[in-house]
Amino acid sequence: MAEVVILGAGVSGHTAALHLRRMLGRNHTITVVSPNSQWNWIPSNIWVGVGEMSKKDVVFPLAPVYQRKGIQFRQAKAVAIRPAGDTHDGRGAVDIEYTSKEKSGQADQLRYDYLINATGPKLRFEATEGMGPDGHTVSVCTADHAMEAAEKLREVIAVLKSGKPQTLVVGMGHGTCTCEGAAFEYVFNVDHELREAGVRDLARVVYLTNEAALGDFGVDGMVFDQQGFQTTSELWTGSLFRERGVEVILGAHVQKVEAGLIHYETLDGATYTLDFDFAMLIPPFGGVPLKAYAPDGSDITSELFAPSGFMKVDADYTAKPYAEWRAEDWPTTYAAPGYDNLWAVGIAFAPPHQISKPLKTPNGTMIAPSPPRTGMPSGVMGKTVAKTIADRIRHGADAPAHTASMARMGAACVASAGTGLTKGSAAAMTMLPVVPDYQRFATGRDEKETRGELGLHGHWVKLMLHYLFLYKAKALPGWQMIPE
Repeated sequence: MAEVVILGAGVSGHTAALHLRRMLGRNHTITVVSPNSQWNWIPSNIWVGVGEMSKKDVVFPLAPVYQRKGIQFRQAKAVAIRPAGDTHDGRGAVDIEYTSKEKSGQADQLRYDYLINATGPKLRFEATEGMGPDGHTVSVCTADHAMEAAEKLREVIAVLKSGKPQTLVVGMGHGTCTCEGAAFEYVFNVDHELREAGVRDLARVVYLTNEAALGDFGVDGMVFDQQGFQTTSELWTGSLFRERGVEVILGAHVQKVEAGLIHYETLDGATYTLDFDFAMLIPPFGGVPLKAYAPDGSDITSELFAPSGFMKVDADYTAKPYAEWRAEDWPTTYAAPGYDNLWAVGIAFAPPHQISKPLKTPNGTMIAPSPPRTGMPSGVMGKTVAKTIADRIRHGADAPAHTASMARMGAACVASAGTGLTKGSAAAMTMLPVVPDYQRFATGRDEKETRGELGLHGHWVKLMLHYLFLYKAKALPGWQMIPE
């Protein structure tokens, strides 16, 4: 009997758990450890954040799904990994601390034969003074955050309806943020709600981003080949900002947020302030705090994890200039170096470097989007590692690892630009590969497979994906037929 432990129940971890149970007999144990009792379809938090969906529309309890599928569940947070256990028997162990009401604060240890780290990100609101729900800005990173954002937006709309102008700022709260796509979606959903409420003319809407150019999205932008004509994501997204009258501040690092006032620095080193009445700023991500120990108790955290807190995997972490970055720098199997039973997937793995060109201000401030590793790529990674583990359990430890490099993997993103069955719209984008490969493609990507479309049909696709992925995550009949 093999024991598999999965840390995290987001897209990567939950996907891995369901596929492992599908591929392995019930004589093997699969245990998921997550501090959260509910699964959240995060892409739809955007709609919660403007009041078009409620929290119950985007979350469901994990325990009943795992009980039905024969997966053990521990509502707890992992605090330490012991890759060789606390003895020399070669079996790993994970120290956990329960977060459920019944066992809150109690410690435990789980032994494993195989471990997947899919812990996702730590939301580092503290990286910018005054940012976040405990500060002066709102967030859509969790369903609860999104509910608060919707309430604040309703208050601003009420003020606008009284005839008083308001400034709404949406964007990135730090120079090294990722998930620009979420801010892109949210700003246009806010714009849509303001128009539906009949108050758009009184509202100043500002998009504040660390991207050096619109349409960068942390992937160095895209080049589209549409009907024989070549365009860029910069031109494509720029037209949408102009059409909707959304102001743009590019290459910005937020230094501090005070009540109604954002302090920021731009790539030229200049500093500015921006007054606001409503602000939704995405925080930078860090690795979930985890320690690592050898059998003798010595601390090996720095061996397993990068300074960011993300786990090192089979990537090339050699420091090199942007001109020397290559597609092959990126991991393929997601195995931790030196361990054939330990992996990190989704946001939990440490990228070898950024995808977009890193830039610094004359003051030395880094302003560059971090690489996105969410959504479709996360699901593919989780399934890929699950297949590797299943093969090694069934066929032996020498079974070759399955691969899923982001430099070979395609991805699709449907970014809402306003909800509504007849008036909604969305920007539908596909790219292949996620990490550009300038040795294979002149523009870094296959132009025939890299596209962008905007329209009502995109909204219908995003709405369909909302229901499909909730169905899949609930492991209802035929769930495995829905692709990652």
